[in-house]
Amino acid sequence: MPIIVGYVPTPEGVAALEAAIAEARLRSQRLVVINSTRGESLVDTRYASAQTWQSVEERLTDSGVPHELTQLVESKDAADQILRLADELNAELIVIGLRRRTPVGKLLLGSQAQSILLEANCPVLAVKSH
Repeated sequence: MPIIVGYVPTPEGVAALEAAIAEARLRSQRLVVINSTRGESLVDTRYASAQTWQSVEERLTDSGVPHELTQLVESKDAADQILRLADELNAELIVIGLRRRTPVGKLLLGSQAQSILLEANCPVLAVKSH
């Protein structure tokens, strides 16, 4: 059963990736890294550029953890994509990064992390950046 990590090119995304690598080592599991956009890949800052994605691949290769990288461009939001993939792969764990948001920000923009935390069918590890 793999570990799924939602990756975005931010300090929170890097923290999630590092925590996921540690969990994959600890559990001797494959790591599946997902980065997605709703179709705005050219303007969505959460969608990793080719250069960033290559550096993620290099970090994973250096870690020695068996891994798979998945970049998706779909009409669904990132939370739905992560949850669907976790269910399809029967994931052991989902790892996500959290950032501090104001209550008004959560109300107006929703929260991908909150959706994952509430709807996941497996444990979720939520980490903050340093």
